[in-house]
Amino acid sequence: MQENNYDLESRFVDYTCAMIDIVEALPASRAGVYMAELLVRAAHSPTFGYADKQIMGSKNDFILMLSGVLKDLKECRTALKIIRKKEMIKPLVKLEAVVSETEQLIAIIGKSISTARKGKPKPELVD
Repeated sequence: MQENNYDLESRFVDYTCAMIDIVEALPASRAGVYMAELLVRAAHSPTFGYADKQIMGSKNDFILMLSGVLKDLKECRTALKIIRKKEMIKPLVKLEAVVSETEQLIAIIGKSISTARKGKPKPELVD
């Protein structure tokens, strides 16, 4: 993963590729297969969801799309915590870069949602 890459679409593509490597390294056990299936969906969804930002019409659509991206990233984070705790991939150091990138992407998307909500006009009160 590149440390100073501010092109989020590229970061998401790199993130998904790194998560594919994690999925491929999981054991063929029932739990490993379950985690792999979860991660395949959850790790791809933010990448494709973020790419859809280019067609978002309204600020509400943009916030909704980013909220979905954030949900999937948090799902990935939880899955990675389980994989680490159960030591499903060894050595655990193999997970460190993707865990760090997950946290960074969560922070970036969370801040983007917060910023978008602040700039959103307040609804007018109707008497």
